[in-house]
Amino acid sequence: MALGFGRKPTGKPGEWFYCIKHAKVEEGPECPAKDRLGPYASREEASHALEIAQERNREWRNDPRWRDGDSSQDAEG
Repeated sequence: MALGFGRKPTGKPGEWFYCIKHAKVEEGPECPAKDRLGPYASREEASHALEIAQERNREWRNDPRWRDGDSSQDAEG
């Protein structure tokens, strides 16, 4: 028997998620983890999930701690 299939997504009331498959904010959550971002503290915050993710990705790409193995930066200096 496969584990995890057919189970309802778990979450708590007051936790807000953004479903990328349905492009909607949900409380609970309603959709599977593979299709959602969160949890967020409020409906408003969850409604900005894509912008928040984009900003976090930009910060991560520009973080010097994640440039391991990038010798082109060292060669120019």
